[in-house]
Amino acid sequence: MHYRLVSIGLLSLVLLLSSCNLNKENPPTPETHTGTAAIPLTAEPIALTLEQANTLAALPLACVQQEYPNKLGQTLGSVADLAEPGALHPAFFGCFDWHSAVHGHWSMVMLLKEFPLLGQADQLREVLINHLTPENMAAEVAYFKGEHEKGYERTYGWAWVLKLAEELHTWNDPMARELEANLQPLSTLISEKFVDYLPKLQYPVRVGTHTNTAFGLAFAWDYAQTLNDQPLQEAIRNRALAFYGKDAGCPMGWEPSGADFLSPCMEEVDLMRRILEKDAFLAWMDTFIPELHQPGFSWDPARVGDRSDGQLVHLDGLNFSRAWVFYGLANQYPDQFMHLLPLAHAHMAYSFPNLVGDNYEGGHWLGTFALYALGQR
Repeated sequence: MHYRLVSIGLLSLVLLLSSCNLNKENPPTPETHTGTAAIPLTAEPIALTLEQANTLAALPLACVQQEYPNKLGQTLGSVADLAEPGALHPAFFGCFDWHSAVHGHWSMVMLLKEFPLLGQADQLREVLINHLTPENMAAEVAYFKGEHEKGYERTYGWAWVLKLAEELHTWNDPMARELEANLQPLSTLISEKFVDYLPKLQYPVRVGTHTNTAFGLAFAWDYAQTLNDQPLQEAIRNRALAFYGKDAGCPMGWEPSGADFLSPCMEEVDLMRRILEKDAFLAWMDTFIPELHQPGFSWDPARVGDRSDGQLVHLDGLNFSRAWVFYGLANQYPDQFMHLLPLAHAHMAYSFPNLVGDNYEGGHWLGTFALYALGQR
């Protein structure tokens, strides 16, 4: 895959949003509108350089080894369950919470995979080898099998475990084979937990945060396809069609909520473009979000009021996750959705400059979202 960043010139771009005729019966909010094309591509995005990759590598390298502050999300059955993060989760104890530690390791693998000459490559490899050991994975598996933790990190953390496993599986490096084998007991358990859980889930979770069902299923689908996990593929396909197959008129004007880092509408699109064949997907899109087909469709990047606030800074993540859906659509169906590229670039341009030097509230996870979005481009 190729990674390209928005050019320096685009980072200072003033987004000129043209006016449009509003439907008086159902007016869009000021954040969402359609009409004449509003955000031009004035500069060709440049390639992600080795220097920039080194800068981004510093974010996960620091956070996966930072144990405190820490939000455990633990259910206590007794005093015996009390322990420090490093004892409870010897592999994934850093980055403030468990799922961020998992995707911090994904970021390190992805960067090593794409930039083997990283200046910090030896440090990244050492952390991965020390953290993803058979003993540490056995402890992580034991935690998930605890009496009170059956739903732990469902389904967001589950999805990132499978994304990490997929990234290791597709990395042509001897160390990757060792790490993949070490991780396998946990990734296999997570696959089994998805297969067990999904038939019991009668309604999808449609929020813009961790428990969004469509996000979890999209990442799990990628893993299932790459590793040919047939039971997981079948479980995801069945629930995706049941949950979303007849959805219509997603209320994009209701987005975003104040602490979203996922778009409920866009995550559903991102899943269904994977599940459905082309004709079926395009017909579904005509019903679900018909305005997305319009060449003049526009959607303002979400604005962040305080990046030192751990909830408000979620909106930078929303800009990255919207961008990766736009990139995915444009790549898979360029004839229908190439006009979404300026929107994706604009969302990246708003939030990307705030990554480097960010405080811990965003720095422990936003780099992963930015890297994943760049990968989809």
